[in-house]
Amino acid sequence: MLSLIEIQELTKRYGTLTAVENLSLTIQDGLIYGFLGVNGAGKSTTLGMITGCLAPSSGNIRINGHDLFTEPIEAKRCIGYLPETPPLYSEMCVTEYLRFIARARKIPKSGQNAAIEAAIRKTGLIDARNLLISHLSKGYRQRVGLAQAIVGEPDVIILDEPTVGLDPWQVVEIRELIRSLKGSHTVIFSSHILSEVSLLCDRVFILDHGHLLCEDTPQNLEHMLDHGEVLEINVLDPQAQSVIEIVPGVAKVETEANPEGKGILLAVHIDSGSKAREAIAIALADAGIAVMGMQVRQHSLEDAFIHLTQDIEPTPNKEEDRQ
Repeated sequence: MLSLIEIQELTKRYGTLTAVENLSLTIQDGLIYGFLGVNGAGKSTTLGMITGCLAPSSGNIRINGHDLFTEPIEAKRCIGYLPETPPLYSEMCVTEYLRFIARARKIPKSGQNAAIEAAIRKTGLIDARNLLISHLSKGYRQRVGLAQAIVGEPDVIILDEPTVGLDPWQVVEIRELIRSLKGSHTVIFSSHILSEVSLLCDRVFILDHGHLLCEDTPQNLEHMLDHGEVLEINVLDPQAQSVIEIVPGVAKVETEANPEGKGILLAVHIDSGSKAREAIAIALADAGIAVMGMQVRQHSLEDAFIHLTQDIEPTPNKEEDRQ
């Protein structure tokens, strides 16, 4: 698989404040990447430097073999960018706006119609093509922003918080659009929604105060917590907790809110490699305690994110507020 973007020792400083420091990473062709981090982690600053909208203090970026700083035009031709606030002209209709974008990108006139039609088709804007942007819902304006990012079929699509502020149905639609871009484009997006990253991404970058804390697949990040398991046990008898706590291999037992509203939900942490699960069932049966339900809790990307960033203090403002 080809390396489409190579970043080496990238640093961005705002006076005495360092937003990104010595960041190095590689992005492969045809995958979907997610940037995760608490506020101030450096996500938007990093995306801004990759797109050429922000000048780094030091470091190098190569996009499809082009140095972003010595060959900026060639490198930027490979990128489509949707910032958190889409750069739309509300007095234009959708087609008119996309034609403006095609001209700005210097797409040859003979190929503009085809490029615009392809972007409209991919983003589901066929019925809205002749409407004023000001008359569109927020979800459709986000589609227009995505359409402008893919006009001309750039190699890399960069999306900064693409689903922020959308209602649940609009979020689903935008996620499907992002998923449909995989293969024909490399997609990079930032998000605070961990389930979104888990659903869409092939690889995840977790940033901490401008440093790359971790890079892996969502599945591996979830599995990294597999140093034991947690059993969720639903019982009626409060004595169950004291019975379970003395079973060999049980690390701790916690009482949790029961979303079903019936019984007592216990989270039982079991040491890795122990056979406590069977012993717990036997101990409860011997004590005459009925079990309403028992299941192994699956680790999530959210668990991994909290585990990796549990000692990180979020900053009051997002890094883009300092630009």
